[in-house]
Amino acid sequence: MAGTEITSAEYIKHHLTNLTFGYHPDAGWGMAHTAQEAAEMGFNAIHLDSIGWSVGLIALFAFYFRRAAQRATAGIPGALQNGVEMIIDFVNENVRGSFSGKNDLVAPLALTIFCWVFLMNLMDLVPVDLLPWLFSLVGVHYMKVVPSTDPNVTFALALGVFALILFYSIRIKGVGGFVGELTGMPFQTDNLLLKPVFMLVNLVLEGVNLIAKPISLSLRLFGNMYAGEMIFILIALMYSGGWLIGIFGGALQFVWAVFHILVVTLQAFIFMTLTIVYLDMAHAEHH
Repeated sequence: MAGTEITSAEYIKHHLTNLTFGYHPDAGWGMAHTAQEAAEMGFNAIHLDSIGWSVGLIALFAFYFRRAAQRATAGIPGALQNGVEMIIDFVNENVRGSFSGKNDLVAPLALTIFCWVFLMNLMDLVPVDLLPWLFSLVGVHYMKVVPSTDPNVTFALALGVFALILFYSIRIKGVGGFVGELTGMPFQTDNLLLKPVFMLVNLVLEGVNLIAKPISLSLRLFGNMYAGEMIFILIALMYSGGWLIGIFGGALQFVWAVFHILVVTLQAFIFMTLTIVYLDMAHAEHH
C-alpha cells in the first residue's frame, strides 16, 4: 500500500474505511482524508464508493438482462440467454412457492433484489488489495468495494422493502384494517375495560415485530458480509509474515473463497425470500 510500512491495525482500518464526502466541522464540505475525519462527519457523510459500486453493479445487471431480452430466440439459446432464463425460472419458482397473492411487481422485485445483492456480495471475492491499490495510483486512498458490508446500503435496501410492506398493507387492508391487525392480535377480549389495555399491549408486540423486519433484513446481510470481508483482510495480513506463512495464507484464502461463494449466494437468496414472504404477509387479510 503506497510502499509504506504500516501496522496490522492501520492496514485493517484502511480497508474498512469508506471513501467519504461530507461536512467536517472545521473544514466544511469536502473529502475525508483520514478515518478520523470520516468518523467526525457523522450523519453528514456520503460513502462515494458504496454508492458508486452499487449503482455500477445494478447498471451491469440491467445491461446484461436487457441484452439477453433483445437477443432472445426461440431457437438454440446462447450462454447469456440460458443463464438469464435459469435465474428467472429460479426466482419465479420461489415467488410461486412463497407468494399467494396477485401482484405483478413481486417477481421483478425479487429478481432485482437477488441479482443486485448477489453482485454486491460477489465483490467480496475480489482480492482485498487489488482495487484499493489500483485506485491509489490515481490518488484515491480509500476504496471499499463490497457495498453490502456498508450498513448504509443494507439499511437502504431493507427500508425500501419496508416501505413496500407498509404501502401494500394499507392498500390491501385499508388504514383501519392495518391498525386493527396491529392492535387486535394476539390478545383478544370482549371485556370493554380490558380491551384498550390489550390493544396497547398488542400494538407494542406487533410494532416490535413490524420494525424488526427491516432491521433483521439489513443486519443479517451486513453482518455476514462484513465478517467475510474481515476474514479476507486477516488472511491477507499473513502474506507479510514470510514465505511459509504466505503460502499457508494463500491456501487458506482459496478455501475460504470457495466456502464464501456459498455465503454470497445464500445471503442474496435469504434477502430475496424474506422480501417475498414479508410482501405476502402484507397482502394477506386476517379475519
